Amino acid sequence: MADGSRDHPPMLATGRYPQWRSRFLRYIDTRPNDEALRKCILSGPYKPTTILVQAVEATDDSLAIPEHTTIETLMNMSPENKAYFLAEKEAIHLILTGIGDEIYSAVDACQIAQVMWEAIERLQQGESLNIQDVKTNIFWEFGKFTSHDGETMESYYTRFYKLM
Repeated sequence: MADGSRDHPPMLATGRYPQWRSRFLRYIDTRPNDEALRKCILSGPYKPTTILVQAVEATDDSLAIPEHTTIETLMNMSPENKAYFLAEKEAIHLILTGIGDEIYSAVDACQIAQVMWEAIERLQQGESLNIQDVKTNIFWEFGKFTSHDGETMESYYTRFYKLM
């Protein structure tokens, strides 16, 4: 992270994914809702659970409420779960802020921070694997590259140029 960049996450540089990942997660640790952001990025968004509502007996002012289940809402979530639930949009924003345009277009459609994080990781791993595969293929092709009988120097050069 460059000096004076405490207000925004570090930018991902080509070929520097492991360093960026570490710096990005350390940046997340400086945020007030660091635990919730980290959970969103590494474990996925908070999924509201089904909670059991205890039965309430009738009183003079109200009717009896039978025991039942309901989906958790923002009103009845614990503060930790509420922070986790609300951190998803911020996590997506921080990830998108920390990547360049070439990766942004590939992951912008992701609606979940964890899916976006994993897509960036796959893209970066794929990039390093693809570079190695290309180098290996070029060395292999170069090793078996020879001139053909009656081939002109221009044709030989053109084939060699296309190989590279």
